[in-house]
Amino acid sequence: MSSAGIPKEAIEVIAQTVGITNLSPEVSLALAPDAEYRLREIMQEAIKCMRHARRTTLTGDDVDSALTLRNVEPVYGFTSKDSLRFKRAGGFKDLYYVDDKVVEFKDVMESPLPKPPLHTAVTAHWLAIEGIQPAIPENPPVEATADAKRSEYKEDGLPVDIRLPVKHVLSRELQLYFEKIKVLTMRRPDSVIFKQALLSLATDSGLHALVPYFTHFIADEVARNLNNFSLLFALMRVTRSLTQNSHIHIEPYLHQLLPSILTCLVARRLGHRLTDNHWELRNFTANLIGSICKTFGHLYHNLQPRITRTLVHAFLDPTKSLTQHYGAIQGLAALGPSVVRLLILPNLEPYLLLIEPDMQLEKQKNEVKRYEAWRVYGALMRAAGLCLHDRLKILPGLLTPPARPILKSNGKIVTGMANKRKASSDSLMQQQPPLKKMTTEAGAVGMMSMNPMQGMMGGVTSISRQLPVLGENMAGAVRDAGAKTSSLVLAQAWKDDMSAGNLLASLFELFGERMFSFTPKPELSFFL
Repeated sequence: MSSAGIPKEAIEVIAQTVGITNLSPEVSLALAPDAEYRLREIMQEAIKCMRHARRTTLTGDDVDSALTLRNVEPVYGFTSKDSLRFKRAGGFKDLYYVDDKVVEFKDVMESPLPKPPLHTAVTAHWLAIEGIQPAIPENPPVEATADAKRSEYKEDGLPVDIRLPVKHVLSRELQLYFEKIKVLTMRRPDSVIFKQALLSLATDSGLHALVPYFTHFIADEVARNLNNFSLLFALMRVTRSLTQNSHIHIEPYLHQLLPSILTCLVARRLGHRLTDNHWELRNFTANLIGSICKTFGHLYHNLQPRITRTLVHAFLDPTKSLTQHYGAIQGLAALGPSVVRLLILPNLEPYLLLIEPDMQLEKQKNEVKRYEAWRVYGALMRAAGLCLHDRLKILPGLLTPPARPILKSNGKIVTGMANKRKASSDSLMQQQPPLKKMTTEAGAVGMMSMNPMQGMMGGVTSISRQLPVLGENMAGAVRDAGAKTSSLVLAQAWKDDMSAGNLLASLFELFGERMFSFTPKPELSFFL
């Protein structure tokens, strides 16, 4: 087809082939542009089909596909995957014909039949089983050299089974994604695009294939860049995003991530400059450990005990630095109030005596050491305060104000229930619930001065003294009723109440008025 378009003579010849002999020149001239437009449209569609097939040669199948897309009946006849060979006709300058190869009919009859096409279906098969690729037709053949083939070698008379590694194939898009995250983490951790990348890591699906690569990347960079504070913080943020993504299964890789996380928590030194806020990094990492234990603790029963054992060892080791103690305390506090109550509080008083010289200006002239000691002191106070807050929330009636009006006289606080001091435990149980009974009894017996500090200690002491007596009376009354199970439950409840009261008194002796900030407002009103 020339650049000038289809000539009208070609239209007349085509009309004669279909039996139209009286086609006027005006009609031929009008049909020529339309035929050229239709022909160009079909060829453009055919070229699209060729490009989608990743080929550079246009075939008859491409033209048939283009005709099908245009709802035109395709051209029937013999088609070949090979390109057509055109030869110039002798005596004509612009006339070509297809050079058809002469095929013997006998050869065609004797040739084997081609395999029938398979029906389109979806089947499942194993890519690998315990790291070994099964030899099935669906999997590609394993390309291995002779010395790496599966075989049995004799070493000291014992057979050794060599397992071939499975090749992990990543798409080009995932490779680019991983490289981009690496570059942003190492070079631009403070940029806005890095925050968007963290959001992508925490929400996008289809990233499970990259988890082992991210795990290896985090472990290597943490081990090699303990002096690079910004990179360590960025790596921990990447780790948190991976653990928050609900579309990936990161559980099998936690044992590879935890050493890096614990390093950023209890390492002796993080960063090389005094301006590096490694305290913030340790706080962030402690919250990350608490989140991991909360999310995956039900899947691995030994996850939290292993972490707790490591942190307790760092906390109780006197050879460790104060920064390491700080990280261990923050990590234990992030694991919950129960961990603090069982592991930190029993060692609280001797530890405070240990760091007391470092907190005093007269005994510790090094300002950095003194600041570290005060940071550790603040971490201990925060952990103990949160444990106290949790205990008071569990037992809301422990320090609630009395239900009866309070009368003031002669600088003392007494209640209007003074005439019921000698009531028996049975009558107390019948008149009011156990928790309210305790506060009323404490209000009736406890005599607190108007000084808030003395009033606090007096109230706590009064509660602690009354609890054993009330517990014994209640247990006896329940045993008389014959309810053994209820007795055990109530005895445990009174035991918890008494331990909470003793805890408040002990923490006040160690930290003073600072414990007020951790006391809930309803309970704090008891002392005011």
